[in-house]
Amino acid sequence: MNLRSLALLGLVLAAAPLAAKPAPRRAGPPQIIPLPLKQVIAAHQRLCTARTATGLGYQVLRAGSGARPVGDAAVTVNYIGYLTATGEVFDQATASEFPLNGVIPGFSEGLALMPAGSIYRLCIPARLAYADRSVGPIPANSDLVFQVELLPPVPPVSTRKP
Repeated sequence: MNLRSLALLGLVLAAAPLAAKPAPRRAGPPQIIPLPLKQVIAAHQRLCTARTATGLGYQVLRAGSGARPVGDAAVTVNYIGYLTATGEVFDQATASEFPLNGVIPGFSEGLALMPAGSIYRLCIPARLAYADRSVGPIPANSDLVFQVELLPPVPPVSTRKP
C-alpha cells in the first residue's frame, strides 16, 4: 500500500459511523408524566424592571410600533400567566380576544401601556388581580406574572382590501 492509499483508508475509517451503544435501561417501571402537566417558569423570568404609580410592574421584552389600546377596545393577545411565588403556569392562550376593560385591573392597565406588536412581562400585585379571592388554580392573595404579546388589530372583513 502506498502513502496515498493509507491516507484514503484513514479518511474512510474516520468517516465511518461507530456502532451505537444501546441506551442503558433503568431498573423499575417506566416513569409516567403526571397530568395535568405543570410548567414552571424560572425565577429570573418572574421579575419586572419598571413600576407604574399603581404598583403594576412591567418589562418591555420586545418594543412594538403600533397603536396603544384605549377604553373598551377589543384586543387580541398571546399570553402565558404564572404565579410569582412558584412560577407555576396557570393559564396560556394564543390569539385570545377580549375587551381591554374586561379583564383584571392589572392586566388591563398593562395592556394600555403596550403598543401593538410588543411583548411585555407584567408583574401584577394581588390587589390588581384577584385580591383575597381564589380563582381556579390561583390561590387568594397571589401576585401574578404574565408574558403578553399584543397582536396588531385586524380590520373588519368589510373594510379589508382585496
